[in-house]
Amino acid sequence: MESRLPVSDIAAPERAPEGRARIDWAWSEMPVLRRLYERFQREAPLAGLRIGGCLHITTETANLARVLVAGGAQVALCASNPLSTQDDVAAALVRDFGVRVYARRGEGTDTYYRHIHQVIAHHPQITLDDGADLISELHKRHPGQLNEILGSTEETTTGVIRLRAMARDGALRVPVVAVNDALTKHLFDNRYGTGQSALDGILRATNILLAGRCFTVAGYGWVGRGIARRARGLGAKVIVGEVEPLRALEAAMDGFEVMPLRQAAARSDFMVTATGDKHVIDAPHFAVMKDGCVLANAGHFDVEINIPALRQLAVDCSRPRRHVEEFVLRDGRRIRLLAEGRLVNLVAAEGHPAAVMDMSFANQAQVVAWLAREGRRLPHRVHPVPDDIDRAVARLKLDTLGLEIDQLTPEQARYLQSWREGT
Repeated sequence: MESRLPVSDIAAPERAPEGRARIDWAWSEMPVLRRLYERFQREAPLAGLRIGGCLHITTETANLARVLVAGGAQVALCASNPLSTQDDVAAALVRDFGVRVYARRGEGTDTYYRHIHQVIAHHPQITLDDGADLISELHKRHPGQLNEILGSTEETTTGVIRLRAMARDGALRVPVVAVNDALTKHLFDNRYGTGQSALDGILRATNILLAGRCFTVAGYGWVGRGIARRARGLGAKVIVGEVEPLRALEAAMDGFEVMPLRQAAARSDFMVTATGDKHVIDAPHFAVMKDGCVLANAGHFDVEINIPALRQLAVDCSRPRRHVEEFVLRDGRRIRLLAEGRLVNLVAAEGHPAAVMDMSFANQAQVVAWLAREGRRLPHRVHPVPDDIDRAVARLKLDTLGLEIDQLTPEQARYLQSWREGT
């Protein structure tokens, strides 16, 4: 079967030199991955393993693949979002790193799923997901291959939610490691990475000044926290919408206004979703939304804004800028949707800065090596990243930053493990 598969399906093989230059630029910002590359080259922990990934095809992902190949793996990749692929990077992965890539920027739904099935046709033994589409397709369409899988990793909150639902239903038939939940991932990638890159995408798409504008963030998880703080740093007046009382209270005590989204919609110049849920911004919000409001999504799937409802309400639609659709409602109000409601940081910009993905993908690489050793012994559920891996990534990152920290003395270590000493 594999011999009949195309080696790749990419849009612009001639752009490989451009892609390689950008991959190497990101590589210079990823010192932890560079150290792992040296170790993987030396130890070959993935020798002969087939790895399939459904990830955003960006320069940072290319450098993860670079490390996996150095460890001896055969790697096949497809996109985890139809609009996040960087075609020059896909070309360089094929030409310079021997990775099989099935991804084209702007691919339709049918092509998107065909590419996932082309990766599955390589019979991966370990899978990497960003949104759980690859592992869910394996379960739904190719259950006979599940016994070949040593384990899987999941990179994003939405994917972890899906996989835990599968586990609760008794449907999950492979062990999965929630890389998203590693402290060196969600405390940094979600907060600092998305916080910066989502604002970067909004600014590139619109070129509208944020200072003095009303900016609403739907959801105050790690992603929402990062976006809210970056927007405030640019001078915006920030509102937070939440359904969880503890998070709403945290947002209020962090100094943000907290209110229902319908109330915020009447005041907002920008509204950004970061919840992982469906139809967070919906017809009742459109009915009262301020003229000219800009809508963007920082969650994984394009369902957080009810785009079909918006199209139904509109009497006209135009595209004044590359990543902007402007909908005109019957009363003349304009609502501006960015990046077709998909991940604004990857569609309208370049995704997270390489320096923060350095930690996320260092976790990925080490978890893959761990699954290669331990996967057959793990129960079929969603597992946390082993604590020693998470801490090792943090130590490596500190070291590459030239930072030193104190160590517990033997006396301090004993005290923390004892109950006998007190006041």
